[in-house]
Amino acid sequence: MADTHFAPGLEGVPATHSSVSHIDGAAGFLTYRGYTIADLVEHSNYEEVALLLLDGALPSAKALDQFDRGLRAHRQVKYNVREIMKFMPVTGHPMDMLHCAVASLGMFYPQQELSDAERENTPHLDAMAMRIIARIPTIVAMWEQMRFGNDPIPPRSDLSHAANFLYMLSGHEPDPAFVDILDSCLILHAEHTINASTFSVLVTGSTLTNPYHVIGGAIGTLAGPLHGGANQKVVEMLEDIGTVQRVGAYLDGKMANKEKIWGFGHRVYKTRDPRATLLKGMMEELASHGNLRHSRLFEIAMEVERQATERLGPKGVHANVDFYSGVLYHEMGIKADLFTPIFAMARSAGWLAHWREQLADNRIFRPTQVYIGEQPKSYVPVAQRF
Repeated sequence: MADTHFAPGLEGVPATHSSVSHIDGAAGFLTYRGYTIADLVEHSNYEEVALLLLDGALPSAKALDQFDRGLRAHRQVKYNVREIMKFMPVTGHPMDMLHCAVASLGMFYPQQELSDAERENTPHLDAMAMRIIARIPTIVAMWEQMRFGNDPIPPRSDLSHAANFLYMLSGHEPDPAFVDILDSCLILHAEHTINASTFSVLVTGSTLTNPYHVIGGAIGTLAGPLHGGANQKVVEMLEDIGTVQRVGAYLDGKMANKEKIWGFGHRVYKTRDPRATLLKGMMEELASHGNLRHSRLFEIAMEVERQATERLGPKGVHANVDFYSGVLYHEMGIKADLFTPIFAMARSAGWLAHWREQLADNRIFRPTQVYIGEQPKSYVPVAQRF
């Protein structure tokens, strides 16, 4: 008899060795390459964190400068990609656009198969990763203009990764406070061990396909509401609540029906999500200095956080990174359907770091199954079926 033991969703099943990041779910602890996210948010920027994730160590000033200049130099995309985007329906979700556009990049920057030598060539892989990291924000920002009938705003090489993205979204010099928020959010979303989209990277990368297919697959996985789409769901939830006065009844109804409260709880963390702690502090500081819009949804969000924590905190369920990032992006004036593409912008560094690890010791993924179907039986001709 076949072994019927299996782990649904592969929960708790180690699938690989990795030195990219580490989570201690019980302690609420997250590190990238051994560095706490709190230290990285305080002292670093997204460009440096991306290179740290890719290469495994904090870069020298020279290496960081080269990587940063490479990001700035490769923000442009081929006009062919823009033409493809022009024919996409403007009513489509930006994640669908991003999935298609990133996959198309592989046709304009072909790399059909990596040789053994190329898989061990760190500068070569760094250059490939850098180009993808540089171009995803450009594509997202281009779409924000194009879907409203405007020409894309060209990227600027004199701005940081976060500042350039905000500039391309609006065409205006970004508020430095908002640049800092976005840079911190990018750092906090850059990596998170073997989640669904990163596992997709491992599986797809193990076939030795090109990195555009690898990242395209990860984007498709991230698009789901149970993964990257949760921060958009947070804003939709706040809009559904409508007023501060309705928060209590809304939460009670959700809990009575055992329905999900978006932005609360986490499969890994048994205590507060450390990323959420950092974002909450940032949000409170900015709000106290009048840097946020302090909108109606902001007030509702604060009441949801307070009352949900009262109800769920004793059970170990707290607001997670999606709750606070969704509120912050909304207060910055960013549309809700761009939240998950921004998540993809950030996570591209972590995805590519895991892709690098997979290539270094590659074995194609081929899990097995527990068969629960029927045993072999005789074929019945169609005329004899009733």
